[in-house]
Amino acid sequence: MPPAIELLDVTKRYRSKTAVDRLNLSVATGSIHGFVGPNGSGKTTTLRMILRIIQPDFGTVRVLGQATGKTADARLGYLPEERGLYKRMKVREVLRYYARLKGHYHCDPDIDQWLDRMGASQWAKQKVESLSKGMAQKIQFISSVVARPKLLILDEPFSGLDPVNLDVIKDAVLELRRQGTTIVFSTHDMAMAERMCDSVFMIYQGQKVLDGTLAEIKSSFPCDEIRCRIEQFPVDGSANQFGETPIPSLPFVTAVRFDGHYHYLTVDRNANIQTLMQALSAQRQVSHFEVVTPTLHDIFVRIANPETND
Repeated sequence: MPPAIELLDVTKRYRSKTAVDRLNLSVATGSIHGFVGPNGSGKTTTLRMILRIIQPDFGTVRVLGQATGKTADARLGYLPEERGLYKRMKVREVLRYYARLKGHYHCDPDIDQWLDRMGASQWAKQKVESLSKGMAQKIQFISSVVARPKLLILDEPFSGLDPVNLDVIKDAVLELRRQGTTIVFSTHDMAMAERMCDSVFMIYQGQKVLDGTLAEIKSSFPCDEIRCRIEQFPVDGSANQFGETPIPSLPFVTAVRFDGHYHYLTVDRNANIQTLMQALSAQRQVSHFEVVTPTLHDIFVRIANPETND
């Protein structure tokens, strides 16, 4: 099956600033593809080119098999980070409006189904301005999916949601994926991206720096940190320094930090973990010792804030 989105050597400049630089990307049909990147990285520019809001200066943006198209493509759904509902319209009216903009005229059954699923049926005849923030976000989500898009772009869909409403939206997104909708999920929440996405793309300073499944991405970064729990400290006061400075007597350790519960030992690439564990156990009583696989958050920080790794 051809990719839902394909970018080939795409470049976008704003005067002297290159927002996106020779970007290549392929989003598999029927997948959840995470878009991550720090502010100002070129992520929003990339999304806007996919949505045809702006055009690239060079390269090709192919969406759902087409290299050209209109901004108001009925096959695309979009939940922007800046929420925008017509506050004086009633909920059902505003959902009908968005559905019909996409050519879905017999939309009431879908509206009713989504309102029921979101626990919002009782708000159908209420004005948008009377909704709580969480309920308004759920209505905004419905507006992006009610026309049954083939490609759904979600920009920070969980921002500001309480845990209950977050799970409602998350489950709805996963169900859409099971039904065959391709989803581009843009977020700063690395933990949520790690839980939901089939693959992840990261852009930094206009260039692609990560692209692949989570397993592929993690395999390219070293497991260079040990998490351990120390149960008994020496009585000579040296325990205070243990969490703040490197310990010369421990082999392979280049840095140490303490979060109040665990000590984290940064080790060099040639570390022999068995030797290190034996050396640590000889000095301290250790109740927990594990090699930490870097999370997507850890990888994001290493790329976006490299000075923290010096």
